[in-house]
Amino acid sequence: MTTSSSPDRAADLVLPERYSAFRLLSRGQAVTLAVTCTVLACLVPAGVLTSAAPPPLWWARAFVTGVTIVYVLVICFRCVLVAAGPGARVIRVRDQDVAAGRDLPAYTVLVPLHREEAVLPGLVETLRRLDYPADRLQVLLLVEQDDGITRPALDRLELPPQFEVVLVPEGGPRTKPNACNVGLARATGRFCVIYDAEDRPESDQLRKVVAAFAEQPDRVVCLQAELAYWNPWTNWLTRHFAAEYALTFALALRGLDRFRLPVPLGGTSNHFRVDALRALGGWDPHNVTEDADLGVRIARRGWDVRVIDSVTYEEANSELGNWIRQRSRWIKGYFQTWLVHMRNPWRLLRELGPRRFAGFQLVFGCTTVTTLVNPLFWSLTCLYLAVGPERIEPLFPPAVLYAGTAAMLGGNLAVLYHFMAGCMERGLHRAVPTMLTVPLYWALMSVAAYKALIQLLRPSKRHHWELTRHGLVGDDEARGVPSRLSGG
Repeated sequence: MTTSSSPDRAADLVLPERYSAFRLLSRGQAVTLAVTCTVLACLVPAGVLTSAAPPPLWWARAFVTGVTIVYVLVICFRCVLVAAGPGARVIRVRDQDVAAGRDLPAYTVLVPLHREEAVLPGLVETLRRLDYPADRLQVLLLVEQDDGITRPALDRLELPPQFEVVLVPEGGPRTKPNACNVGLARATGRFCVIYDAEDRPESDQLRKVVAAFAEQPDRVVCLQAELAYWNPWTNWLTRHFAAEYALTFALALRGLDRFRLPVPLGGTSNHFRVDALRALGGWDPHNVTEDADLGVRIARRGWDVRVIDSVTYEEANSELGNWIRQRSRWIKGYFQTWLVHMRNPWRLLRELGPRRFAGFQLVFGCTTVTTLVNPLFWSLTCLYLAVGPERIEPLFPPAVLYAGTAAMLGGNLAVLYHFMAGCMERGLHRAVPTMLTVPLYWALMSVAAYKALIQLLRPSKRHHWELTRHGLVGDDEARGVPSRLSGG
C-alpha cells in the first residue's frame, strides 16, 4: 500500500463550461427568468383592476392545469417504464464466459472516502475478495487531505499492494465528483468503476464487465450494475428504501435501457471505458448528483449506457435525518442537472433527438416538480374533504378536474403497485404489506425536496455535499436478503 498526493488536481480533465453547475443559471436563463417575473408582476395586479389582462383566477387555473398535465405525463411514463422493464434485454454474461480465462485488461477501482472509519475494515475485505488478478487491479482510496478520521483509520489497516491511498488536495469543492476526478487522473486501467464505502459488489463483477464490454460496440461507454440494499428489514424506512431501489434498478432503469433513453447513473458500480470518460471531461465537481449529470452528457455525445445483470449491495439509510440529508442532496443534484442541460434547450433537443429529449424532461424536470407540488395538492384534497367542493371548484375546469381526480386515484394506485412489483421482482415479499403506507414515504420525499430547493437558492449551500453516515447497522441485518436478483 502506498500513499500519494495529487498536485496536478486532475488538470488533464477539461469539462466544458456549459456543463458546469458552478453557476446556478446561465445569462440566458437569468434574463428569461427576470422577464417572466416582470411580466407576471405586471399582469396579475392588472387583472384585478382592469379587464385588459387575465384575472388572478385565470393564472391559478393555468397553474393547476399545467401541473395536472405534468402529473398525468409522469404517471403514464412511469407505467410504461415499469411495464417495459421485465422485457428489457439487459446485458447478461454467462458463467462460462466469465470463467473463460480471457486476457484481462488493467482495471481501476475508485473509492471516495470521507469520515468512513466505521466501514473501512469491511470495505477492504470486500475489495480484497474481488475475483480479478491483483497485478492488473488498481484500487485507489480517495481521501480528503484534511480528513483526520479516515486517514488514521487507514494507517491502522494492512492494505494489499494493489491498494493506494490518494490524498485529495484542499482548495477544490469538497465533493465526491472532485475526488473521483483526482482518482481518474491517476487511473492506469482501461476500465474503471466507482464503489462507495459500504458497497458489496458481486465478486465476479469486474470479470463480467470486461466480457460484456468485449461484446458491445464502442458507443457503449458505461455499464451500470444493479443496486440493492442488504438491510431491508431494519425498520419501516429501509423497507420502503429497498422497495424504491428494487423499483428503480430492477424495473424502471431497465425500461430506460430498453427505450435507449438517457440513464441517470446510480452513483456507484458505474463501469466506464476510461478513454471515453476522460474525453467527457470526467465528473462535474460542482454537481452533487454527478452520476445523473454524467449519464445525460453521455447521451448528448451520442454514446450509450447499458444495464448489466450484476448486483452491488449497499446499506439502506435507517435513520430519518440521515435519509433526509441524502435524499435532499440527490434532489438538489437533479435540479442542478436540469438547469445545466436546459441552458440551451434547442441544442439539447438537437443532440438528444425528440424522444431522448422528452425522456430527459420527464426524468429530471417533471418528476422533481411533482415532488414539490405534492403537498399543495394534498392540501387541496383535504380542503375539499373538510369544507366541500365550493372552495376549490373554481380552480379546476371540468376537464382538469376529471384528469386531476384520475391522476390522484390512478397515480396513487400505480405508485403502490410499482413499489409492490419492485418487491416481488427482488424477492422482498415480506415488505409488500408495508407498501400500503407509501404515501407517507412520498411525504418525506417532499420534505427533502423543499430542503433541496432552499439549499439550491443559498449560494453557501448550493454545492454543499451533505455526508451520508454509513455503518449504522450490523452485518446480521443482511439475513434473508436474496444473494441474486430474483425474477431476472
